[in-house]
Amino acid sequence: MRDWFMSKTVASGSLRNSPKQPTARVLFCHGAGAPMDSQFMDTMAALLSGQGLDVVRVEFPYMAERRLTGKRRPPNPMPQLLEFLEQQVSVWSAFDQLPLFVAGKSMGGRVAAMLACQEVSAVIALGYPLHPVGKPEKLRLEPLLARQCPLLIVQGERDLLGNRAEFDALVLPERVLLHWLPDGDHDLKPRVKSGFTHLDHLQRTAQLIAAFTTDYVAHQN
Repeated sequence: MRDWFMSKTVASGSLRNSPKQPTARVLFCHGAGAPMDSQFMDTMAALLSGQGLDVVRVEFPYMAERRLTGKRRPPNPMPQLLEFLEQQVSVWSAFDQLPLFVAGKSMGGRVAAMLACQEVSAVIALGYPLHPVGKPEKLRLEPLLARQCPLLIVQGERDLLGNRAEFDALVLPERVLLHWLPDGDHDLKPRVKSGFTHLDHLQRTAQLIAAFTTDYVAHQN
């Protein structure tokens, strides 16, 4: 029997998976093409709550508008995405005394990585988009190189937006922690021949995030 509940407030732009006695809170941002209640986001939120984390999913304005109108539209410009996330951080950091982490899938992880460190405890990126698809020369390094607080990246080894060989060629600050999922793609999904399943990798990701948040909190006390 699960020891968390989910409150759905899709109309107001958030979803919350909350365990009975959370150890920390994670604001969880979706990627560019799928909403906050996609299968990936649903599964990860449930797994993270099962690890004792209070998970609040937030939906960027362009995706919330698409939900209302049914019309696809591109993401808001990055400054608007960042401003929106900063507003969400401000609201939830004042909500209670739980340590606040910000996580995101793909684009959501990139926006999270751009947050100022005084705003959050640390940041988590699932499938960090190191570069656009097919454009490895256009590296998105600034959020990684400018980190002043910890950033955990969980990345699939064959991610088309940043594979293992591409990351191995970089020199990143010690504050950027990389964990590789064998044969994972941009959704952290491995091929059948790898011997792993997608759920295996998502469960491992939840465990890594829980350990990351626990270790951070322990070192702050």
